[in-house]
Amino acid sequence: MARTVWGSTVGKKTIMAVSGLIMLLYLVVHMFGNLKIFFGSGSFNEYAHWLRTLGEPFLHYEWALWIIRVVLVAAVVLHGVCAYQLSRLDRRARPVAYAHPRPRASYATRTMRWGGVILLLFIVWHILDLTTGTVQRGFVPGHPYQNVVAAFHDWWNNVIYIVAMLALGLHIRHGFWSAAQTLGAGSATRDRVLKATANALATVLTVGFIAVPVGVMTGIVS
Repeated sequence: MARTVWGSTVGKKTIMAVSGLIMLLYLVVHMFGNLKIFFGSGSFNEYAHWLRTLGEPFLHYEWALWIIRVVLVAAVVLHGVCAYQLSRLDRRARPVAYAHPRPRASYATRTMRWGGVILLLFIVWHILDLTTGTVQRGFVPGHPYQNVVAAFHDWWNNVIYIVAMLALGLHIRHGFWSAAQTLGAGSATRDRVLKATANALATVLTVGFIAVPVGVMTGIVS
């Protein structure tokens, strides 16, 4: 069964849709958590500590956080591998270039592949910057508020973050719509609602994530 799903185009699209929705759910929660930074260091650091004690005493310290990380890594890997394989299948199906220009697609549709690459590189950078502190000068473990403020005091880090979040918005706008179609949620009556939902999610998440570096740059968060 698993081999049949993995080996078919429909199966790969379904895996992409499900893994994409898992990541989307995480992003919504992550964005709301990030916005706690506007309520001060105490609130933000308390939230970060709560993430590490989630599930106690049934789960040990940081177990829930590591479970979430493992699920996210699996979702990212499956999403990326299926996207790559589908792209190769698409190219094999049309080895000769189109004689006439294809109908004009949306900007998000035409940049999904490069957007995915940008986001993958950003994930690696983001982990090294704010999780492990490998690339951040003066990183202090256990002080997330101070580390976020220090990171976004560097203008180039703000540029990296904002560009990645704009790419994320475009990716979500098209990805949510595609996932809905793949999972059979689309219909003549629901398409308008789905498109509006995709636009709303993309806008809210983009603005919500960008608000943090903008808050640090403007001195609202310090």
